[in-house]
Amino acid sequence: MDLGLLGRTVLITGASQGIGEGVAKVFAEEGCNLHLTARNVANLEKVRADIIATHPVSVMLHPMDLTAPGAIERLVAAVGDVDILINNAGVIPGGNLASFDEKSWREGWELKVFGYINLTRAVYAGMKARGRGVIINDIGNAGERYDADYIAGTAGNASLMAFTRALGGRSLDEGVRVVGINPGPVDTERIYKLLKRRAMDWHGDESRWRELMARYPLGRPASVREIADLMAFLASDRSAYTSGVIFTVDGGITSRSSII
Repeated sequence: MDLGLLGRTVLITGASQGIGEGVAKVFAEEGCNLHLTARNVANLEKVRADIIATHPVSVMLHPMDLTAPGAIERLVAAVGDVDILINNAGVIPGGNLASFDEKSWREGWELKVFGYINLTRAVYAGMKARGRGVIINDIGNAGERYDADYIAGTAGNASLMAFTRALGGRSLDEGVRVVGINPGPVDTERIYKLLKRRAMDWHGDESRWRELMARYPLGRPASVREIADLMAFLASDRSAYTSGVIFTVDGGITSRSSII
């Protein structure tokens, strides 16, 4: 299927590893020019090298901490007009209410929750002026299946779901589409850290994390590609009437009333 993305410009945050890296490679396959940002310079350079070795696209790197004062404004000025924004940067640590003081909670939300909102605000203005654009928020299924053992993440993801639906419900009137994806477990380093933390909380032994993974649908997490391919489709004109909605990709876990 030709997604018609050839030549479009995509800004991807958190692009140095995991889902962000996978998304960058999928959009490169579709012939998109990329702007990639993350804190890890070495990883970003590796991602760019892998892409330009196989795809004739432009890959510009913007290594930075998006929580630093003025960082988002500098990024948007450097990137210029973009057709597609993928908000992906930031992870909120696992743990229950006793695991977090106010400082830790705010730090967990600063990049993912406020980072998504602030970068969307900065990019949306240009998209509105041009009458076109797509914003995809990579959120997480804890936002719809509440989990006291991932309480900061559950609350943050629920906030981003509401933000996505509220903005995307009206944005198409201005030619902009805003959608969200709620991955469940994905085969990245992060899911194994969360599993080990949960195994420690539940069983007092992090080595029992494999027992928890065995409970996933098909006995595995989603592949990065399964998430990235959906993002590419949603960003394309094949999905031109889609806005203000969240797509859950977790093998049915949410419908089983459990996030693991």
